Amino acid sequence: MYTLLSGLYKYMFQKDEYCVLILGLDNAGKTTFLEQSKTRFNRNYKGMSLSKITTTVGLNIGTVDVGKARLMFWDLGGQEELQSLWDKYYAECHGVIYVIDSTDEERLAESKRAFEKMVTSEALDGVPILVLANKQDMETCLSIPDIKTAFSDCTCKIGRRDCLTQACSALTGKGVLEGIEWMVKCVVRNVHRPPRQRDIT
Repeated sequence: MYTLLSGLYKYMFQKDEYCVLILGLDNAGKTTFLEQSKTRFNRNYKGMSLSKITTTVGLNIGTVDVGKARLMFWDLGGQEELQSLWDKYYAECHGVIYVIDSTDEERLAESKRAFEKMVTSEALDGVPILVLANKQDMETCLSIPDIKTAFSDCTCKIGRRDCLTQACSALTGKGVLEGIEWMVKCVVRNVHRPPRQRDIT
């Protein structure tokens, strides 16, 4: 009887966990996106003031529950000296959210180089990537077509994987729900092909 009840409880309440990395240059809005996600998906989460968020040194961790899926976010620092640590986390992840500051045209080429290095890693082969063109609430932002054109050289390196470029404002929350829901759909679909097995086969 206990086994039956235990199994029923796990079926009803246990979440399937997926690790999702949040990457991008410093000041792209990664931590703001993480805080906005936690606020929107976790009812009782108060969160920190978005205006007081500072540059991440190391990593921030957050969890979001969407249906039967639990996304464990690892928000990694984006400074140039910290980007060399990103690949230490690739083997464990099921998805990547890459955040671009669409108001910072001067650093767009730098962001593209970081993206290209990430996307060509064999450890991320087949892992879905959500590219967020952040800060779309600003008048000076680049449009989605502008960003797609700037990153067009990387398109052929994405390979056979789910990839979406989406407008977002981490500050106002625009695009956050849609992005998370898309990521959940992708990681759940890939559940039978975790990153480690894809690397081997």
